[in-house]
Amino acid sequence: VQMPTENTKVVDLRPQISFNVEKENVFSARVSVDGLDVGAVGDYVAGKSSLRVLPGNHRIQVIGAGVLLLDEKTYLGDGVSRSFVVR
Repeated sequence: VQMPTENTKVVDLRPQISFNVEKENVFSARVSVDGLDVGAVGDYVAGKSSLRVLPGNHRIQVIGAGVLLLDEKTYLGDGVSRSFVVR
């Protein structure tokens, strides 16, 4: 007699952000979400990886070589995947 099995999966619906990069020199630019440094732009390139955040309002900033390259306030809901263009 074979015992019944149960398969449980956890779905992660947290919003995701990633970046479309137009110039290779911005891969090392720093990303901050709500004022917290979360890594380099190159860590979250669209199509390769993304950063999961909690649902809600967020301020996304990218700073490279002392210059503000991106500064956006956005609302991200459950299951949303958003890409930002960094020039």
